Order: sequence, then structure tokens, then C-alpha cells
Amino acid sequence: MKLAGPLLAASLAAAAPVIAQDGPIIHDGEFEFLRAQFGEQWDAQDVGIDARLAEIRAANGDAPPNILYILTDDVSFGQMGSRKMNYVTGFDTPNINEFATEGMSLMRMYTEPSCTPTRTAMLTGRHPIRAGVEEVKVALVGEGLLSEEVTIAEILGESGYNTVHVGKWHQGDIEQAYPHNQGFDWAAFPLHQQVQLSLMTREAMEANNMLGYHLSGQRNQFQIDERFRPYGLVTGVEAEAGGQAREVEMEAGEEWTQAKYEEMNQRYQRQALEQLERVAAEDEPFFMQYWPLYPLNFAYPEQAVSRNGGFHADKLQVLDGWIREVLAKLEESGKADNTLVIIMADNGLMYHYEGTSGLNQLIYRGGKTQHLEGGVRVDAYVRWPGVIEEGSAAGDIIHVSDLFTTFARIADATDLIPWDRVIDGIDQTALLLEGEGNSRRDYVYVYEGPVLRSIVKQEFKMHLAAPGQPGAAAPVFNVYRDPREEHPLVGYSLWSGASFQDMVKRHQKRIESYPHLPLGKGVPYEGIENLRPESELAREVFASWQ
Repeated sequence: MKLAGPLLAASLAAAAPVIAQDGPIIHDGEFEFLRAQFGEQWDAQDVGIDARLAEIRAANGDAPPNILYILTDDVSFGQMGSRKMNYVTGFDTPNINEFATEGMSLMRMYTEPSCTPTRTAMLTGRHPIRAGVEEVKVALVGEGLLSEEVTIAEILGESGYNTVHVGKWHQGDIEQAYPHNQGFDWAAFPLHQQVQLSLMTREAMEANNMLGYHLSGQRNQFQIDERFRPYGLVTGVEAEAGGQAREVEMEAGEEWTQAKYEEMNQRYQRQALEQLERVAAEDEPFFMQYWPLYPLNFAYPEQAVSRNGGFHADKLQVLDGWIREVLAKLEESGKADNTLVIIMADNGLMYHYEGTSGLNQLIYRGGKTQHLEGGVRVDAYVRWPGVIEEGSAAGDIIHVSDLFTTFARIADATDLIPWDRVIDGIDQTALLLEGEGNSRRDYVYVYEGPVLRSIVKQEFKMHLAAPGQPGAAAPVFNVYRDPREEHPLVGYSLWSGASFQDMVKRHQKRIESYPHLPLGKGVPYEGIENLRPESELAREVFASWQ
């Protein structure tokens, strides 16, 4: 058996091993409420699902399916995968459009409202708040994903998969939170996020998209604190499981620029192709994440490639071409027919730059950081040749955390899902194999940071009442009739208030029984072998006040 991440002998001593469960998966109260009604039906269906998965393996020489997961950043529903919407938006995504026709379009995929929480939910199968995760900041914070959290990479690695991560990670600046210490055999990733990488540059200032950071932009006559602006931040690193990370393509004293940001994106694209070719050539199955930094970008290109011309829209069109290259590389490897591929976004657009970025809210109101549908409804497409029906679509509700449990199921690794904590992700294998109408959830709890802000149930959505306000004051929306959540139907749906409050109670009771884990804490940048002097200084100043 192949060991990966925390299971390697050379891994961090603090890492938590993956332990086979000796009890049932603990789900949230709302799922158990559904299971009490449909459990026998689902159990009977699972017998057929298991037989189908066994047939798929047998048809592929007993090789487990590979998994390729491509997660784009800050792209709202309707902005990729649809030729019709391409004419509305003024930029083209022909390759994602074609991919969407080759499998299933997940029409009600819900994520978390922003980057870090969505990625935590996918990695752990848990609402981020259960892992103490609210939002990892751009500067040094000494926080990140706790080693006790069990990631899908650890589960698949324990099951014999080669595991690779390329691109955005966004899970913290402490050693235990790095991907090569969370189950990935090889990883190339930035330590922070694109606010640092794409906005904190002279070029973004000159484009009037970042104010006050670059010192050439204003005189700062009355400045006292010279360390208010982040400085000395580590950029991109590479690492293997059991080893230390090493910063690449950044010299001591060198200024981060738009050119370096663009080169980083190009480097991750090259590495995605290289790593895919490498793992596809090996005998073991592979699990590969490619999380591009594009389309996030805040400097106008020298020459626009889209009709739109916005600085996000243009890069989304570039990214569409890069995704074509990745899919072509998979095809060349001969492994495409036994590979489950998912392409989706992590949350809605960065609406703060709406218009000039080239992206807009479109169908749903809201965007990144918001619990509104525009913040948490995204395009999502999944392909598994010969298994998932081509050209199909599903209007069933699915949440990004479901990928954790579903990936484990199709890899025959469900018994490695931890049983000592709540797992919010629901196994959606039946939906993938048997199509629309087979989801096992019709609800989503939506948090903004640590606050439960809304609950989706079927076509209804309640915005929770403000603290101190009675539950009856909470507005309820019908997202079919009112996709922009502008016209609450308090009178028409008055019956639902008690039902939603019951859902809140079931959720709270599970939290009482299984309290949230804390966010991981530590010294920033430990485990990086070649810190630049300015990064050392930044860490020293960070620690000086504690």
C-alpha cells in the first residue's frame, strides 16, 4: 500500500494518520432527517451502485478511476461553459463549452462564499467553520488548516493514488497547512492569495485598481508605521511530501511585478501539463488538482483577446485555452477513458470590480464573500466517459463538500473517511451514475465566515434573522421565481418558517455534540528552506508583539 502525506514516515510528527473507520459516517442532522425517510431506498440503490463501480473497474483492468479536479477562481454562474452566455458576456469559452457537452452539467452546485472556505470544504468534506476556517488573510497570520483534519488527498493517497497539487492553495502560511503536509506527494503553490500576487503591484496601482500599497503612488507624508503594508511575503514554492518547501523564481530584494505574476501563471500551466504526463505514465491511479490563479488579474493586457476586454474576462478566455491543453494532454496519455474530470468555479465574481473586470452578476445577485446565490452558485461540469451520460444535466442540489465523499466512494476508500467528526459531504455517486433526480441532499447551509447567514431547502431560501430578531422576521425567497433574492415571500411561505427553524436546531445540535475544531496555529513560513532576508524580517516583526 502506498502511503502519502501524513502517512509517510518522514512526515511531520504532528500530522494525523488516516485511520479506517469502525462506525458509520457522522453526517449533519438534516441528512439524518432525510435518511430516516429514504434510507432503505438508498441502501437498495447502493447495492446496484457498488455492482456498477465493480464493473467499471473490471472493464479497466481493475484499475481505479483517476481524478482530475480543475477549480477556477471567482467566476459566477453562467460565465463559462455556455455558448449562449458567451454572446452575452463578450468572451468565449469554447473548450469548457465542449467539455460541458461531454458529461453532466451540475446546475445547482453550491460552494462557500469565498476562496479559502470553498477549498477547505472540498478538501475535508466539512463546512469550513467546523475546521476553524473562516478566511485566511493575505499577510502573515500564523494560521492554517489543522493537521488533524483529514483531506481527500490523504484518503486517496492511503488507497494507493499518486497525488499532485498545482496552483492556488490558500489554506494558510504554517507548515502543517501546506499541501505536501496534507496528503499531496508533490505540490507547486503560492503561500498566499492573489491579492498579494495580482493586486499588490505597481501595475495594479497604475491601473487604478489598488490604492495605497505601492509607495510610488502617493507621498505618505504623515506615515509612522512602516510595517502597515505587507512586505517580504513568500510568493510561490514547490515541495514533495516529507520534505521542505523551496521558494522559486524570486531573489532577495526583488520586487514582485505583474510580469512575475503572469510568469507564475504560465509556470503553473507548464507544471500541470508536466505532472499530468508524469502521473498518467505510472501504474498507480492519480488524483490531481489544478487550481489556476487566472482569471484573477488587475492590469489591462497589452492587447485584448476577447470582445469584452476586461482584465478578468480576457484571462478567463486565456484560461479556457489552457484547459484545452490539459484535456488534450490527458487524451494523449491514454488515460482519459478512466478519468473522472471536474471543472468548476470556487465562488462568484469579485463584484467589487464588476464592469471594469469584464465580469458581471448575470442571473444571480451577489458575488464573492456573500451568501446570496450569486456568491455561492457556480458553473460545474463533470465528465467520466462511458459512465456519466453525455450531454446530461442535473437540477439536483449538490455542495462542493460532496466531492470529498464522492471521490472516496468511487476510489473504494469510503472506509477511510474519519468517523469521529461531522462530515457534511454527501456521497453523490448515485447522481453521477444514474443521473438527475438521484441527489441525496435538497439543502445547503450557507455561512459567511463564522455566521450562518442563509439556508437553502429545495426551491426556498431563508435569510436568517438578525441577532435579537424573531425567526418569523426572517425573509424567505423562492429562487425559481426570484433568483436575485429581492422579493421575500413572507406571507406566501409563512408555513416554512418553523421548518427552517427546525433545520437550524438540527444543525446546532450536531455542533453541540461535535464541537468545531480550532484553526491550526504556528509560526509563519516554517518548513521553507530558503527564506529571503526580507521574509525572515517580516516573520520577526510579526512575532515581536506577541
